[in-house]
Amino acid sequence: MRTVSAALALIGGVMCAFLLDVEEDVPAARQSVAAFPPAPTGGVPPPAGDGAQGAVARAATPTSHTRWPHGTGSFPVALSARGERYRALVEQAAREYTLDSALLHAVIATESAYDPRAVSPKGAVGLMQLMPETARRYGVSDAFDPGENVRAGARYLRDLLARFDNDVALSLAAYNAGERAVIDRGYRIPPYKETLRYVPAVLARYREIKGLPDS
Repeated sequence: MRTVSAALALIGGVMCAFLLDVEEDVPAARQSVAAFPPAPTGGVPPPAGDGAQGAVARAATPTSHTRWPHGTGSFPVALSARGERYRALVEQAAREYTLDSALLHAVIATESAYDPRAVSPKGAVGLMQLMPETARRYGVSDAFDPGENVRAGARYLRDLLARFDNDVALSLAAYNAGERAVIDRGYRIPPYKETLRYVPAVLARYREIKGLPDS
């Protein structure tokens, strides 16, 4: 089994693959988890085999069939000043949805750099960059409110982990590109430039927050 750290150590060797065999952009909207079937019984398939996309997917995957634990009980040890401002909020959401708070921090740092007023060109809003349909699904009345945004984002991430058999790389890919993009590609990381950068970026930030070594 590969650990998070071991998988992250492979990323540097395949960064050039981002320039090959990839599609230009992610879909304009992220799809609701309610719209698609669950992952196949027995877990998701391994990342794509040959070519640049397969290499990046393998490097980005922290656990090739090693699943993300439910509620590790560990907490971030290295946060930016902005991150510290939201530490209590993130840890509360992590406990509520049995997530590692460091993973939530890594997603927030990558998505919005802890800017609660952030709005993407595609309409994603707030700390965890919720798309409007995701905000509606999770009952968010004000996506700019840090508490509502983080709780909904944490719940969405937990739902993705459940759908993708606790495969954190696929769940992060779905958070970025939408579930349909992952499912339509045989439960593999979709070959979008943004997504192929996003998954390793979140995992690298996770390692940094946890204070894990580079290799």
